[in-house]
Amino acid sequence: MSSEIKMSVSSLIRTEDKKAVYVMFQDGEKSAELTLPDLSVVSNKGFSDKEIAQLKDYMDNERDKIYAMAKEINPLRAFMGR
Repeated sequence: MSSEIKMSVSSLIRTEDKKAVYVMFQDGEKSAELTLPDLSVVSNKGFSDKEIAQLKDYMDNERDKIYAMAKEINPLRAFMGR
């Protein structure tokens, strides 16, 4: 993995009785989407198993920061481009 991985975080999404945050990682042509709190892989295009494990470790260690980022996102405002 390069040191220039881009990370995008969704707002906090409620599904049934759970809350989830979707996190997208991009490194050139590679991309992967994972979720918090369960650290499951939604999609993966090009990251190795070792790299996915590193991304999961990062998300687990930075869980509080990622949740804080997600709570600041206003989906309607983002949709309207503001």
